[in-house]
Amino acid sequence: MTADPADPDSLRGSGGAARHPEGDGAADGVSADPSGSARITTVLLDLDGVLMDHRAAAREAVHAWLGERATPDVVDAWFASMAVHLAEWRAGTSTWAEQRRNRLRDVLPLLGEPVGTAEELDERFASGYLPAYERAWRGYDDSAPALAALHAAGYRLGVLTNGTETQQRAKLRMLGLADAVGPVFTAESVGAPKPDPRAFLAACAGLGVSPDEVLYVGDEHETDVLGARGAGLSAVLLDRDGTATPEETAVIGSLAELPALLLR
Repeated sequence: MTADPADPDSLRGSGGAARHPEGDGAADGVSADPSGSARITTVLLDLDGVLMDHRAAAREAVHAWLGERATPDVVDAWFASMAVHLAEWRAGTSTWAEQRRNRLRDVLPLLGEPVGTAEELDERFASGYLPAYERAWRGYDDSAPALAALHAAGYRLGVLTNGTETQQRAKLRMLGLADAVGPVFTAESVGAPKPDPRAFLAACAGLGVSPDEVLYVGDEHETDVLGARGAGLSAVLLDRDGTATPEETAVIGSLAELPALLLR
């Protein structure tokens, strides 16, 4: 039986609801507009950190690429550099290719290696880290069951992810989720990365729904949750490692909690 869509009037924003460690595990607060009368009909999900374990894949890739040289300091430097340069790309101050080159510019000197030209950096990335990262793509155990449960309950599904069309769609195919997630919107295809409101609004337009009908599920508070709310969507933070800020109350610890949250 198809359930009635969730009522966001019962899904408050971050102002005063129980977090997932208490009660039955479902967050009470995901609405961007508690006074709205629209009902949630559509669930839009992030990809990396929500459906696919990006951090584990990246960590595995660095070790496969560098072998014994992947010391804890080098691995930490790679993740720190990735965070900085992806933020620059989201801000529009760097291209996708340049943020990759900048990661290598930061880390190669730590290995005692020359940086080289842009073309050499592109080749180094494409022949070293990138194939190792692609081999490490794996979905979370709760991804497919949650998508199936949401579909069975009558919710429309979609994915909104930062990144390029080619890579993000390849991830979904590798995970076996390409036919389960509904329409896919990438920062490249919509012309803006999250947390830019244009990214969320473009996805809503592509799905043919108004923002107040949509719940966004993401793993980054500022980029995903606050970005979605700023565009008029409801949002919930997927906090797999229990590190969410205490001020955020719209939190779940697993995608397995999402169907029950929407049916409350």
